Amino acid sequence: MGCQMTVSVEKGEIKVTGNNCKRGEIYAKKEVTDPRRVVTSSVRVKNGELMRVSVKTETDIPKDKIFDCMADIFKAEVVAPVKIGDIIIENCAGTGIAVVATRNVGKR
Repeated sequence: MGCQMTVSVEKGEIKVTGNNCKRGEIYAKKEVTDPRRVVTSSVRVKNGELMRVSVKTETDIPKDKIFDCMADIFKAEVVAPVKIGDIIIENCAGTGIAVVATRNVGKR
């Protein structure tokens, strides 16, 4: 859930109204100044029980890097076995943030 709030920027100052908690204000300010998202996808697996393994960025990345990150993920391929938490891409789209496996895939 969450709360509905209004964000306005006046003379470089961000004002948040309607939030029910401090976290809402922090989130709203961050969303206006530096929007970020966690990216989820899948990567091809060679010699695996499954053809693909689900992955996600370890933490949120800048929203303007999402398409670059997806391009890196699309090009990636791993060799089975894959374990949850394995680093699939070290520095996705130059963000310094890794892409990790979110499930196990055994070797075929």
